Amino acid sequence: MIRMKTITEAFISQFGGSSEEVRVFFAPGRVNLIGEHIDYNGGHVLPCALEIGTYLAVRKRSDSRLLFYSKNFQDKGVIEADLSTLVNDPAHSWANYPKGVISFLSDRIGSEGYEFYFCGNIPNGAGLSSSASIELVTAVCLNEMNGIGLSSIELVKLSQQVENQFIGVNCGIMDQFAVGFGEADQAVLLNCETLEYRYVPLNLPNHSIVIANTNKQRGLADSAYNERRAVCESALEKLKTEFPIQELCHLNEGQLVQAEQLLDPEEKQRVRHVVTENERTLKAVDVLEQDDLFAFGELMKASHLSLRDDYEVSCLELDAMVEAAWKQKGVVGARMTGAGFGGCTVNIVEDQHVESFKANVKEEYTAKTGLVPEFYTVKVGRGTRELTGEEVTQLQL
Repeated sequence: MIRMKTITEAFISQFGGSSEEVRVFFAPGRVNLIGEHIDYNGGHVLPCALEIGTYLAVRKRSDSRLLFYSKNFQDKGVIEADLSTLVNDPAHSWANYPKGVISFLSDRIGSEGYEFYFCGNIPNGAGLSSSASIELVTAVCLNEMNGIGLSSIELVKLSQQVENQFIGVNCGIMDQFAVGFGEADQAVLLNCETLEYRYVPLNLPNHSIVIANTNKQRGLADSAYNERRAVCESALEKLKTEFPIQELCHLNEGQLVQAEQLLDPEEKQRVRHVVTENERTLKAVDVLEQDDLFAFGELMKASHLSLRDDYEVSCLELDAMVEAAWKQKGVVGARMTGAGFGGCTVNIVEDQHVESFKANVKEEYTAKTGLVPEFYTVKVGRGTRELTGEEVTQLQL
């Protein structure tokens, strides 16, 4: 039997030298339980960090070169850059994310380059925030290795800026926040306007979170994400003339009828989703704190219908997956999660029915779409951090 390598051994196989100065960091993926497409509208979201994520082994160099290698993108080989030329280069694909972080911290990290070895168990392009995970693990790594002293919230904000300004995706802060602030067995209720947050217990002794990957790939930067955001901004400007609001989520459901009179048909739909989804998220916290998992499941279903019908960010594949899930025994709730147009659904399933859930949903989904889905039974995990001792030696690739 071939012994699996530790991440440190894999790093040395790739870059040579000794492991003495190699350090290892981890950032989780995240799933948003409810509160979709409202983080950039001043709303509340309820994500949690996952135990799966991105691992990074890293070592400083004596020159200004930057070497990036990912086990997940072995076909790209080692991608090289230099501290003096940090630009978004399409040829560098995934490495633009850590390059962006380095560029934003370039005035604080000196003139030494780095060797980076990334590996992760987040499915690429599935909507579980692999990009935010790469950004945060790089930011925390540079912060710790250079004694910069930035706080967790500063690193989260910096990573969002990288996504917005270096990568060119106009995302909100939820993904980076969940990746940075996650705690085991807790969801994070985040007010995306004020960044106030609190933890909400996720009591799942007899249930599991099952992520179902449609395997319908979607590129966030190329999707209708920016278009939806522009419509929301247009609607907000119209509503400000009659309502004392600064964000769409300052409206409540009781004001929707009056508000819709100021909007065109498309804006009405988008605003209706934003306002009702924000209120669903706050209701979700109440029912979770009452340990009413089934009421939470009903809110998940209503969220998916709103994303499908009012915000129109679902697709045939996501709908097929969710509709198959709703039929299964032991399913508490199911909905699309993430930006939409493909990617994943999030499901809460009774443990004794997880295997039959996977088998039945796979059969029905493949029959409808011709695609073969993948399933991940996940636990809620901790946020971004450095790994030491047994955490490193037990991590095998």
